[in-house]
Amino acid sequence: MRIMIQGITGKTARLHAGLMAAYGAANAGQVVCGVTPFRGGQDVDGVPVYDSVRQALAEHEVDISVVFVPAAHAPDAIREAAWAGTPRVVCVTEGIPQLAMLETLAAPGLGNTLLIGPNTPGIIVPGRFKAGIMPVDPFTPGPVAIFSRSGTLTYEAAARLSAAGIGQAVAVGMGGDPFTGLGFVELAEAVRDDPAVRAVLILGEIGGDAEERLAEHVLASAYPKPVAAYVAGVSAPPGRRLGHAGAILENASGAAEKFASLRRAGITVCADLADVAPAVAGFLDGSHI
Repeated sequence: MRIMIQGITGKTARLHAGLMAAYGAANAGQVVCGVTPFRGGQDVDGVPVYDSVRQALAEHEVDISVVFVPAAHAPDAIREAAWAGTPRVVCVTEGIPQLAMLETLAAPGLGNTLLIGPNTPGIIVPGRFKAGIMPVDPFTPGPVAIFSRSGTLTYEAAARLSAAGIGQAVAVGMGGDPFTGLGFVELAEAVRDDPAVRAVLILGEIGGDAEERLAEHVLASAYPKPVAAYVAGVSAPPGRRLGHAGAILENASGAAEKFASLRRAGITVCADLADVAPAVAGFLDGSHI
């Protein structure tokens, strides 16, 4: 996986570019270039820097770009990457105004680019590469796909699975903002026919309808893989934001309705994080399908 870093000359981007490069160097990923306007011709720890994405792509093959650009300019960075033909974009940036993100998602020409985020920890394929800010220690290679609205929950769930001897095929943080790129439905479809993925774990939050839309899709499409779900924040009072901008319980019955829709679709609902590993183990050994 060939990675480009937008905003690579910033302190945080430089740190994580090094971590991505170190993990990928031992596996199957490499940071090939970076972009920061007016810094073209420089390099960051040996990675060449260009003034624009188009210039970078003229010199390098890129599979995914990771955006470490301040919130005021991140929507432009996403559009620049998409319009230049970058196939995948991970936007780590948080605090992007909702209207700006809505305009970005509706921008012409964005449809050919797969967007993860914003406000995402990124993606990791354990034992191969990572693109974003996920720590690598909780993850081990295996057959479970984790799709999550929370970075911290992703790491905790992966650590519990790994401790139980259950590895992960991929983990993706879809982002905690109200308006993001790929959602649970698109991510689940991405692994639908992947023989390396034998089970899917969804880590949701109160607020929004991402979990309900996934439940509808699983039911309507006869989704072939077993799915477990854990939803955080169900004890939060209505109207209270929990961590992410998208995690707001609109009404007292919202959590119950969310759980009901998941169960109707045949998705195993875990009441506690401690239930995640046993539920997934049941999928894999055939005792809980």
